[in-house]
Amino acid sequence: MKENRVSQVLKKMKENNIPQFLVSDPLSIFYLTGYFLNPGERLFSLYLSEKGDHKLFVNALFPIEEDLGVEKIIFTDTDNSIEVVANHIDKSATVGVDKNWPARFVLGLMDYCDGKFVNASYIVDTLRMYKDEEEKDLMRKVSLMNDEACEEIIKRITGDKTEKQIASELIKLYEEMGAEGLSFDPIIGMAANGANPHGEPGDRYAQPGDAIIIDIGCKKDMYCSDMTRTVFWKEVSEKGKEVFEIVLEANRRGIAASKPGARFCDIDAACRDYITEMGYGEYFTHRTGHHIGLEDHDYGDVSSVNTAVAEPGMIFSIEPGIYLPGEFGVRIEDLVLITEDGCEVLNKFDKELTVIGND
Repeated sequence: MKENRVSQVLKKMKENNIPQFLVSDPLSIFYLTGYFLNPGERLFSLYLSEKGDHKLFVNALFPIEEDLGVEKIIFTDTDNSIEVVANHIDKSATVGVDKNWPARFVLGLMDYCDGKFVNASYIVDTLRMYKDEEEKDLMRKVSLMNDEACEEIIKRITGDKTEKQIASELIKLYEEMGAEGLSFDPIIGMAANGANPHGEPGDRYAQPGDAIIIDIGCKKDMYCSDMTRTVFWKEVSEKGKEVFEIVLEANRRGIAASKPGARFCDIDAACRDYITEMGYGEYFTHRTGHHIGLEDHDYGDVSSVNTAVAEPGMIFSIEPGIYLPGEFGVRIEDLVLITEDGCEVLNKFDKELTVIGND
């Protein structure tokens, strides 16, 4: 058990009058115990109690480390797993659950309990927003890996490869580099496909003048990276240059605004107001960023409606974009780590206007 993190959870539970908490998100369980398991359809939960009688419920099917510092309650496929849980908690007291527990488990457990059930997701979610020194180093490491992958995959783009083929080659490249998986499916969007912010790679080959959005991320040591660069194939039009430079300046302004005490809505405005001022506001169709860590989209965002403030240890993306339907899109994304007096940009790979394919 990660005792410092568990103690912070228990403190927040007490502040919110939640005497017991069933944590079911595998990544949050990893965050609190150092043990990761993908349970599939089977029940898997960490029980935290103000009384200190913490327990980990896990199916006998899965291997489990001996020294986790928490009592293990092992059950099999022939056991009623809900009843097993019910027999080890206080059925008369309030039960906190998190957002990822399937309804069949929550509803089943409610039949055994007289106490009310409350959503306690925010307790761990908010703790995960603040990275400790080890997490910061892991995020730097995986971001560097992503930088290197982005640089290499751009070199490998040729006129005889489709978006799908480039994405497939990137996945193989990550494997060769030692990544442990993808943060998300790669987005490779050429020309009009790049005007769809989350478009899927298709069968298009690069044509002269195409803007190519490359939004990619890999995992290493459980932590996620995420970055976006936009390059142009063979040549770039005056309109392409104009849009690119506006997005690049918006990205820079968002980074400059990212510092302790800044409201996330104001960081968003630093990007959005500039793009609007330059005449493209209606084509910036998403929030400016999201938090990241164990998940690509961790709890929290950089949006016009988020009045919370940035604090040291938080890591989030700054990714303004302009998307012109039927034409092209441009997005530039970096991850920033809030420091005591500003921010550290985790992505170092060049983001200036780049035209490729003329070698």
